[in-house]
Formats: sequence, C-alpha cells, structure tokens
Amino acid sequence: MAQTPLVLIVDDFQDNREMYAMYLEHSGYRVAEAANGFEALERAFELLPDVVVMDLSLPGLDGWEATRRLKSDGRTRHIPVLALTSHALEGFSDGARAAGCDGFVTKPCLPDQLLAEIRALLHDRKARSRASTSRTRET
Repeated sequence: MAQTPLVLIVDDFQDNREMYAMYLEHSGYRVAEAANGFEALERAFELLPDVVVMDLSLPGLDGWEATRRLKSDGRTRHIPVLALTSHALEGFSDGARAAGCDGFVTKPCLPDQLLAEIRALLHDRKARSRASTSRTRET
C-alpha cells in the first residue's frame, strides 16, 4: 500500500503554517513545517517530502534561493515545489518558475485551491515517474 504523501510547508508566519497544515492533515496528507529557507533545506534533505509548499518571501535564505538549491541537488530535484506568495504582480509567476518552482499560488488562497494545486503536482510527478520507469524498461 502506498504511503500517504508528505507535504513540507515553508512559511515564516506560524499561523499560516498551522492553518495549511491543519487543512492538509484533515485532507489526509502528512505534514512537516519549516519557518525559513535554511530550515526548509534541512527538512527537505532529511524527510524527502512529496511536495514542498514554499513561501518565496522568507527571512535569511529566501524561498527563491531555497528552491534553486533544492532543484540543483540530486536528492531533491525531483520534488515539486509550489510557490506560495503574496506577490501578484504580472511576471512574478514566470520568475518563480525560472527559479525552479513547479506551480504558483498567490496568497491568501483558499485551502481548496492549495489542495487542488498540490494534487495536480503529485499527479504530474506520478505520471513522470511512470514514464521514466517505462523508458528504463525499454532500454
């Protein structure tokens, strides 16, 4: 039986982390939390979550750089990163994708919207994994 997906929520505001964690846990996900970019890297390397929900505006090491580091490391580059930010300026989502984010949500977002984005990223990851396994078997 497949293990319940683990979501790493990275946000410097504890209330945000707790709200999203409660909703995701209620929806059947396991949740880990980090308060800044350094902690996000440490937790991601330790836990290898199925998805990282990354606030881009973090103190110290921001979410942009934390995402770049996750995507440049062989242990974590396959993990989808969902950017979560209050910046809704045009072109901001393009910058997030250039940093390595696989999805983009502007906050405040409804919990259902966050859940839909996480499900889509998990579905895409599973499909890519199946395709990669098929190609490996064919060679």
